[in-house]
Amino acid sequence: MRKDSARDAVVQEARELLVAMEAALLQIEMEGPGKDTVNAIFRAAHTIKGSAGLFAFDSIVQFTHLVEHVLDKVRNDELPLNDQLMSLLLECGDYIGELVDAIERREEDQEPDLARRQALEAKLDALSRDAGPAPSQAPEAAAAPQPQPQPQPVAETAQASGPAFATDDALASNPYWHLSLQFSDDVMRDGLDPISFLHYLRTLGRIVAIMPVLEHMPDAAAMDPESCYIGFEICLASDSSKETLEGVFEFVREDSRIDILPPHSPLSDYAALLARLGEAEAGRLGRMWHQHGALNQDDWRGMAADAAHDAVAMPSLEEVPLPAAGPVDASLGGARSRGLEDRRAQEQKFIKIEVSKLDQLIDLVGELVIAGASARLVARRRKDSQFEEATQAIDALMEQIRDAALTLRMVQINEVFQRFPRVVRDFARDMNKEIELVMTGSETELDKSMIERIADPLMHIVRNAIDHGIEPADERIAAGKEPKATLRLNATHESGSVVVEVMDDGRGMDRDRILATAISRGLTTADADLTDAEIYRFVFEPGFSTARQITELSGRGVGMDVVKRNVDALHGEIAIDTVRGRGTIVRVRLPLTLAIISGFQVVVGNAVFVIPLDMVVECIDMPTQQHEHNIISVRDEPLPFVYLRELFELPARERGRKSLVIVQYGHQRAGLLVDGLLGECQAVIKPLGRLFGKVKGLSGSTILGDGRVALILDIPHLVQYTQYQEQCNPMAQAERGVASTQ
Repeated sequence: MRKDSARDAVVQEARELLVAMEAALLQIEMEGPGKDTVNAIFRAAHTIKGSAGLFAFDSIVQFTHLVEHVLDKVRNDELPLNDQLMSLLLECGDYIGELVDAIERREEDQEPDLARRQALEAKLDALSRDAGPAPSQAPEAAAAPQPQPQPQPVAETAQASGPAFATDDALASNPYWHLSLQFSDDVMRDGLDPISFLHYLRTLGRIVAIMPVLEHMPDAAAMDPESCYIGFEICLASDSSKETLEGVFEFVREDSRIDILPPHSPLSDYAALLARLGEAEAGRLGRMWHQHGALNQDDWRGMAADAAHDAVAMPSLEEVPLPAAGPVDASLGGARSRGLEDRRAQEQKFIKIEVSKLDQLIDLVGELVIAGASARLVARRRKDSQFEEATQAIDALMEQIRDAALTLRMVQINEVFQRFPRVVRDFARDMNKEIELVMTGSETELDKSMIERIADPLMHIVRNAIDHGIEPADERIAAGKEPKATLRLNATHESGSVVVEVMDDGRGMDRDRILATAISRGLTTADADLTDAEIYRFVFEPGFSTARQITELSGRGVGMDVVKRNVDALHGEIAIDTVRGRGTIVRVRLPLTLAIISGFQVVVGNAVFVIPLDMVVECIDMPTQQHEHNIISVRDEPLPFVYLRELFELPARERGRKSLVIVQYGHQRAGLLVDGLLGECQAVIKPLGRLFGKVKGLSGSTILGDGRVALILDIPHLVQYTQYQEQCNPMAQAERGVASTQ
C-alpha cells in the first residue's frame, strides 16, 4: 500500500484502539486488574505498533514498543499495576494520540513534544530496568547486540555435543532465525500487503536471504488477481525474541501458516520444514541455507540420513531446475475455486465509508425529495388518477430511501460518552474529590454531525459539575451525604428529539448568589419578578460567574455561554433544574438530524411555513371570539398561543376559518395560530445564510414542489416565547378561562 492511501486507515484504527485501551485501564482502576483486561490493553498497544510499523511510521513504533514491553512485564506479573503505573500508561496513551494526530496532519517526521516524549520514555525505561532487561527496539536504537555464534566445523560440534545428527536434541549450526511464511489467499482482500511485513522485519534485524515459494502458483487462466499464492522462506539475523517476531504477524496468523525457527534449532525441525515443500522448492531452500552459511554440508547429510532412516525422501544440494510452466493439478485448482465461491458467499457484514460520500448521498436524496414534491404537484393539477397513484408509490419509496440514508449517518452517542470516564477521573484527582461516573442510554443514536458538535458543550457542563456542583468529601460527610459523589450522563429519545442530561448530587446552584451577580452586572433589577428558571438562565450569559476563586477548570466566566451558543446553533435547547443541597440537572435537547425531516405545511398570510411533524400534537379550529391575552382553554387546560401573522408581520387573510396547531417541545405545549393547513411533506433543510441566520423563530428553509421557498419554524423558541408571554402578563394568568373550545 502507498502510505497516503493507508494513512486514514491507520489513524482511524489507532484512535479506536486508544479509546479501548483507555477504557480498559479505567475499568481496572474501578474493578481491579484482571488477566483478560490486561491482555486487552497489551493487544491494543501491540496492534497500534504493528499497524504503524507496516507503513513505516517509526515514531509510533518505537514509543509504543516501550509501552508494550512494560505491559508485557505486567502480563507476566513482573510489574504491579499500581496507581502510578496506571497514570503513566494513561499519559502514554495521550502521547500516542498526539503522534496519531501528527500522522493525520502528515507531520509524522516531526516530534510533537520531544521533552514530553523523553520524560515518558525515561519513566518507562526505569520501570523496565526495575522489572528486567530493557526492550530492544530497532537495531540501531537498541543496546549493543550480543555476538552471534558462528558456524563451527562438524568435528568440533560433535565433540562438544555428542553425536551430531543422532537425536532431535542435536542443534544445527544455523545462527539465523528462519521464518517460513505462507499467507492466506485473502490477505490482500483484508487490506494487508505481504511485502509490508517483510519491510517491517528489516526494522528488527537483517534479512540475510529470502526465497519466494511458488509451488501453489496456478497458471494465468486460473489466477484470482485478489488472491495471494506466494510464500516466503527467510533467513533473518536479529536479536529479537520469538514473541516479538511472532507479534509481527499477529494480524494474519489466524488464516496463514507462520513457522518461526530460532537459531540453532534441532535438525529435525529443519527437516520437517523441508518435508512440507515440494522437491524443487526444498532443493532451492537447501541451496539457500548452504550458500549463506545457515546449514553446512554435514548438517544436510545428517538430515538426509535421518530422513532415510524415517523413509522420507530428501532432495540433494545439486542444482534443481525451476518448475516449468504447465498445467496445474486439477485438485488444487478445484479447491481454490471452491474456496473462492465460499468466500464470496460470506460477504463482510460491515464496511467503512468516508463521511463525505454519505453527505453526498444525503444531498442527492434531498434533491430527490424536492423533485418528487414537484412531480406530485403536477399530478394533482392534471387530475390524472394513474399519474397520482404513480407519484404516491414514488413518495412511499422516497420516504423509505430517505429514512435508510439518514440511518447510515446515525451513530451511538457512546462515541461522545466514552471520552468522559478519563475526564472525570483526571479532574476528580486534580481537585481531590471522589466521583463515580454512571452512564446510561449510551446506545441512543444521533446524527454524526450532531455527535461531533455536542462533545464540547457536554465537556463544559461536566467540568462545571465537577468544579462548582460536587463538594469535597469532608463537606459531603458534614451534609450527611456519601463521601463519593455520583455524576450521571444519560441520553434518551423523547418527542422526536434526543435529550442528554448531566446530573450530579452536589450542592446545587445558589439562587440568591446568581441573582445578586446578575443584578451587579446590570442583567436585571432588584425589583424584577423573575422565576427560578429565568434566574438560572443567567449562568449562560457571556462572562457570568459566581465562583469565589478561579481554578484550572472554571471560574473565569467562560464556558456556559459557549455551551448555550453551540446548542442554539444546533437548533436545540438547554435548561437547568436544580435543588439547593441536593444537586443539579443540566438538560440538553437536540433534534435527531439537521438534513431531512418530515414536516407539516401551514399557510400564514401569503407565506407557507413548515412545522417539524414530530412536534405537532393536533390541529383544532380556532373559536371566533377574541382572545386578548393569547390564552385558550383546551379540554379544561390553559394553552398559550401566538399569532404567527402578527409575529412575522404578514398581511391579513380574512376569508376562511383559522386553525390552531398545537405543538409540544419537551414537557411544554403551545398553540400556533395559522390561516390554513396544507398537510404533511418531506422537508429538505437548507440554511438561512448570514442575513437571516439569527432571526428568532426560524430554524431553516426548504424548497417546495412549485419552486417556492418555505420557512421552517423554530418550535423550541416559539414555545419559550409563548411561555414568556404568559409569565410576563399577570392579567393573562388571571383570565386563563376566558375562551373555551368544545
